[in-house]
Amino acid sequence: MAKIPKEKLQRIIDRHAALEGELATVPGGGDEFVRLSKEYAELTPLVEGAVELQKMQGEVADLEELLGDPDTDGEMRALAEEELAGHRQWLPDLERKMQVLLLPRDAADQKNAILEIRAGTGGDEAALFAADLYRMYQRYAEISGWKVEPLQVSETDLNGIKEVQALISGQGVFARLKFESGVHRVQRVPETESSGRIHTSAATVAVLPEAEDIDVELDDKDLRVDVYRASGPGGQSVNTTDSAVRITHLPTGIVVTQQDEKSQHKNRAKALKILRSRLYELERERAHAERAEQRRGQVGSGDRSERVRTYNFPQGRVTDHRINLTLHKLDRVLAGEALDEVIERLIGENRASRMTEMEVDA
Repeated sequence: MAKIPKEKLQRIIDRHAALEGELATVPGGGDEFVRLSKEYAELTPLVEGAVELQKMQGEVADLEELLGDPDTDGEMRALAEEELAGHRQWLPDLERKMQVLLLPRDAADQKNAILEIRAGTGGDEAALFAADLYRMYQRYAEISGWKVEPLQVSETDLNGIKEVQALISGQGVFARLKFESGVHRVQRVPETESSGRIHTSAATVAVLPEAEDIDVELDDKDLRVDVYRASGPGGQSVNTTDSAVRITHLPTGIVVTQQDEKSQHKNRAKALKILRSRLYELERERAHAERAEQRRGQVGSGDRSERVRTYNFPQGRVTDHRINLTLHKLDRVLAGEALDEVIERLIGENRASRMTEMEVDA
C-alpha cells in the first residue's frame, strides 16, 4: 500500500483550519456560507484521521530515534521496543483507514434515490417477484430510518407489479442503494404452477440519484407534454378528467408518464422529478463509461442489462454474481434484514478496486 505523503496530510489540516476562519467571517445562510460549511463538514473526518495518523507516525519516529541512541539504557530500550512493535502493528490500519477517507467521493452519494422496478421475463410470476423486491426495499428503508414515497405503481390483477417508481429519502440513501441496479432473477415454483416445476423469472431494478433543479436545467422547448385520462388495470378509465401526464424529453427521447394523482399539476411535478433524475443519471453513466474504458473489473454500478443477483427459493439462497457472494438467508434478505450484508460487501469490493486504482496511479 502506497504511503500517504506527510505534506498531503498537512494540507488537509491547514485547509480545514482556513475554512474555520472563513466561516467565522461569512454571513450565515448565504450560498457562500453553505458551500464553505459543506466543504468543512466533508473535511472534518479526514482531519480527524490525519491527526490520528500524524500522531502515530510521530510516536514511531520518536521511538525509533530512542532505540537508535546508544545511550538508551536496557530497561528503557525494552519498553520502547515493545511500544514500537504495537505501533507498527496499528500503523497500517490507520494508513488504510486514511486511504479510504481520501478516495474520491461520488457527488451523488448523499442524495435521495428514485427506485424503479419493472417486471421482466416471466409474465405474472415476474410481476409477483417485482412486488417482492419492492417490499424488500420498503422494509430495508424502514430499518434504515428512511422514508418511501410511491410516485407511480402499476399493479396486476394478481397483486403483482408491472412497474413501480418510488422516492426514497434519508441519509446517504443513494450511496447504499446504487449497486442494486441491474437484473434480479428469481428461481421458484410459481403459485399458479400445478406441476411443481421451477420457473426462472426476472425484474429490472434501477436506482437513480434524485436530481435537484440545480443539477439538471430543463428547457421548456425541449419538452413535449401530453395530457390524457388515467386508466387502471385492463385499460378501464379511473378518472373523468385529463389528469394523466406524459412528458417527452425531445433531445434524448426519454418519456415519463404519471397518472397516480387526481391532479394534473401533481402528476406533472412527479414526472419532472423522475425526468430530471433520469437525465442526471444519463450524464453520470456517460462519465462512468469514459472511466470504464480505462479501468475494468469494478463492481457493476448501474448497467440495467447486467444480471446482478439470483434469489433461489428451493435452496433458500441469494447469490450476488458480481462478488461471488452466496447467503443462505433468502427469507431474511427479502425481509430487508440481511440485505445490508450484501450491500456492505458490494461497497467494500468497490472501495478495494478504487484503492487499487489509486495505488496504480500513484
